[in-house]
Amino acid sequence: MIYELRRYTLHPGRRDELITLFEREFVESQEATGMRVAGTFRDPDAPDTFPWLRAFPGPRTRRESLDAFYTGPVWLANRDAANATMIDSDDVLLLHSVGPELPAGDRPPVGAGEPPPSLYVATVYHVEAGFSEFFVRQVAPVLAEAGVPPVACLETEHSANDFPRLPVWTGENVFVWFARFDTPEEEREVDLPKLDERLTAPPERLRLRPTARSSLR
Repeated sequence: MIYELRRYTLHPGRRDELITLFEREFVESQEATGMRVAGTFRDPDAPDTFPWLRAFPGPRTRRESLDAFYTGPVWLANRDAANATMIDSDDVLLLHSVGPELPAGDRPPVGAGEPPPSLYVATVYHVEAGFSEFFVRQVAPVLAEAGVPPVACLETEHSANDFPRLPVWTGENVFVWFARFDTPEEEREVDLPKLDERLTAPPERLRLRPTARSSLR
């Protein structure tokens, strides 16, 4: 499975406007082309951003689905309204799963009001090749024992971006793992002392609150 972790920078105060439009117009219309809107979020630490994830069965289907959506009637009718909320939409990591896959929950219908109380934390490590094997062998068991098992693990997909209309980061080698907490009050970090020597840059920790219609809940 191929994933895009997309983080949009928005004009101040326009996040809820974009989320309302996105959840009304851009969920089912994207999934009708064969992709999956895997998760949509608010970052409580960055109120003028919109992080979200979408998934594709593979590189070829990614190109076909993106072409179908971005030339289709729903995007063409709503793109100006969506783009008007954004300063930048090019912060995108192209990733593939190294197991487990991101779970897919039941999505509430259009107009759903209250978001779920859960919190996801995505930790982004900048690493050398081969890090995923080390993580699975030595890090994941420590996290599981501490009660913070990874619910998904992804790493950089190095195949060419064959839909250049939408840029992705290149020259990056990252590993991203997700943890889930029932509420933000349950969030905790686990000390992983053997990790720092394997990182090529400081880790990034993204705190993600699911939106009302997020598939990740």
